[in-house]
Amino acid sequence: MFPLYDENRTRITPYFTYGLIGMNILVFIHEVSLSHPQLNQFLSQYAVIPQELTTNWRGEWITLFTSQFLHGGWWHLISNMLFLWVFGNNIEDRLGHFKYLIFYLACGALAALCQWFIGMNSEIPSLGASGAISGILGAYIIRFPQARVKTLVFLGIFITTIRIPALVIIGLFFVQNVISGLATLQTAAKMSVETGGVAYWAHIGGFVFGVILAPLFGLFRRD
Repeated sequence: MFPLYDENRTRITPYFTYGLIGMNILVFIHEVSLSHPQLNQFLSQYAVIPQELTTNWRGEWITLFTSQFLHGGWWHLISNMLFLWVFGNNIEDRLGHFKYLIFYLACGALAALCQWFIGMNSEIPSLGASGAISGILGAYIIRFPQARVKTLVFLGIFITTIRIPALVIIGLFFVQNVISGLATLQTAAKMSVETGGVAYWAHIGGFVFGVILAPLFGLFRRD
């Protein structure tokens, strides 16, 4: 299932949501313009590498923020920006522009720390806006659980669109990540190796911190 848009109007123009999408796209365009050695050096400098964060916190903490603007491929970028486009504007509307930006970056950094905690000695780079966007999803599900989301659904060879409550589509996202996250831990434990791929624990951590932090930032404030 892929969300296309929500039926939840905003009262403001979500400038920061647009700006974040634009920055992510520009950084990715820069990534694809680099040669393979240059890209490896770029990611080594700006992505979160847990082992380096563990051994050199003072020099590496900034990567908790810079890594949020890096992506590993076109699909990684497109899927993240789609979720940010659909759900970010309403959270920016409720929090206000600047508190929304702080909330976004804080969720992303805390999400990266959750992934770091799972594998402090891992040498696999962690990158992407998924943790921050998961924070937005956490805020959205507690503020607008009944908001309808126009969703693209693949049913075998058939493709259709349906209106789904945000509680369902975001809830499924969270449950899927919990199941997958636990599976990666189990696999790593049995094989005594670290696993790469999707940073499920960053998604889970970002979502949980979004639920916790959003009310503190004024998500439920009266108009």
